[in-house]
Amino acid sequence: MALSATQSLNRGDRVLHAARQIALVVGASLFVALCARVTLPLPLTPVPLTLQNFGVLVVGLMLGSRRGFAALALYLAEGMIGFPVFSPTGPGGLAQLIGPTGGFLLAYPFVAGLAGLIMESGKKSFGRAFTAGFVAEIALFVGGLSWLAILTHSLSQAVRFGLYWFVFAEIIKIMSAAGLASGWRRIHKVQA
Repeated sequence: MALSATQSLNRGDRVLHAARQIALVVGASLFVALCARVTLPLPLTPVPLTLQNFGVLVVGLMLGSRRGFAALALYLAEGMIGFPVFSPTGPGGLAQLIGPTGGFLLAYPFVAGLAGLIMESGKKSFGRAFTAGFVAEIALFVGGLSWLAILTHSLSQAVRFGLYWFVFAEIIKIMSAAGLASGWRRIHKVQA
């Protein structure tokens, strides 16, 4: 039996919607990869200062929990198969995931998902975006510092390597990501 014009159009709309969602997820994973290229190696720590965390927060806040999680899971898969998406200061590939930054990297999908979930659960304001980013960064540092503690066999050494050097920069990244996400939503709402 032949499909009616309405059914055919609905199928086309669904395909277009799915293609748009896939493009957003792939584009978001590439955005985080570009952010990873902006790296500042720091003395006395194996963990570099990068814009990756900013990218992860922006993706989670802007795409929401499911697409944010998917984008960062794709990002990890790209890195594991050898694409140069991780910070260039590390060995790349699977070795990067078991190195000093592995805990941070493995937490990224959950961080983006958590930021997106908090942002989705209320009014899309700067305050909510900041709170979502702050809570997500806590989750990120719990994952990253836990892995560093396992590698160094010392929680105090893990905190020295993975927290003290980064607090000020992370606050700036959270505020920037929150401003970008809330500003984008405000501009997009005005244009609609």
